[in-house]
Amino acid sequence: MAITDVADYAHLSQHDVDALAAALDAIRTEVENSRGARDAAYIRRTIKFQRALDAGARLLIFGSRSRGAWALGVGALAVAKSIENMEISHNVVHGQWDWMNDPEIHSSSWEWDMAGLTSQWRYSHNYRHHMFANVVDLDDDLGFGIMRVTRDVPWRPRNLAQPFRNALLAVIFEWGIALHGLHSDHERATDTEERDGQTRALKAKIKRQVLKDYVLIPALNGSRWRRALTANVAANVVRNLWAYMVIFCGHFPDGVATFTLDAVKGESKGEWYLRQMLGSANFRAGRVLAFLSGNLCYQIEHHLFPDLPSNRYADIAPRVRALCETYGLPYTTGPLLSQFLQTQRTIVRLAFPDGVASPASEAAHDANARGHGRILR
Repeated sequence: MAITDVADYAHLSQHDVDALAAALDAIRTEVENSRGARDAAYIRRTIKFQRALDAGARLLIFGSRSRGAWALGVGALAVAKSIENMEISHNVVHGQWDWMNDPEIHSSSWEWDMAGLTSQWRYSHNYRHHMFANVVDLDDDLGFGIMRVTRDVPWRPRNLAQPFRNALLAVIFEWGIALHGLHSDHERATDTEERDGQTRALKAKIKRQVLKDYVLIPALNGSRWRRALTANVAANVVRNLWAYMVIFCGHFPDGVATFTLDAVKGESKGEWYLRQMLGSANFRAGRVLAFLSGNLCYQIEHHLFPDLPSNRYADIAPRVRALCETYGLPYTTGPLLSQFLQTQRTIVRLAFPDGVASPASEAAHDANARGHGRILR
């Protein structure tokens, strides 16, 4: 069930919550004060690498004759698109690099290489999701409006189709994100004219994106336009599947908590921190996998410090985990495949009315999902 009193659920006194907040604030201050040339070099080097990889992949696709070389080019292009999507765009638009005062790498000016508008995504994601993470009826990312991912949302007959919607969303993830951002913008619009303007802005971005990926770039390949077109389609699908996997593994595996609207009324900074820790999950990754996931394998740390540079999360994570151990809080993490399979099991199970699964299975799932205040390893 969704949590109403976060501190009480975690068995922490007000003194503990304040001490936890002070410790996390200290981590934030330390990182903010130590940002500098090394971090700036990291993001600039990452952007250069991504662009070089993108160009190299397209040259390989254009110049190769074999299917194997084409597949290698598609793989390289999918990796380049994933890096652009997660390690660069997602993190830049979070304001992680605004401190550099570089107008080209700034949250206010960056536009990502996907169908959605970053301006619309900033509201739906940076504000609605991160500020109110996993709050039922407030966080639009909790099931993205098309899936039931918690029993706190009543079952409806339409949920029977969610395994199919889930599979479709994974394939067209960038388009789902685009519509999700538009929906959030529509909710805050004051009149029809404003909503129509938001819709026109998204349509204009989609037009530019479709022309670039599926008309202009194939046309530049001349008689080999089909080869470039299919490569773009395949790379975009692979990028979508990978982004979907990373995002879902950070938000819906067992052990991730949900919250009621009452949980955020009068919420203190310490309680906000606590809710982020209980409402997100990591997955284990080495340096390469962490980089390819935009360092979102550290989703807990990202939710605690969404605007700190992503290259610092690996150093922050052991300190956050130590705080969880000190205060008896769950630190939800595990192998990527395990986290992914847990999310898929939840989506399929919650497609059916509560109680359809055997009582023993339901009880075991609920116990695992709650975590009972243990460190999840």
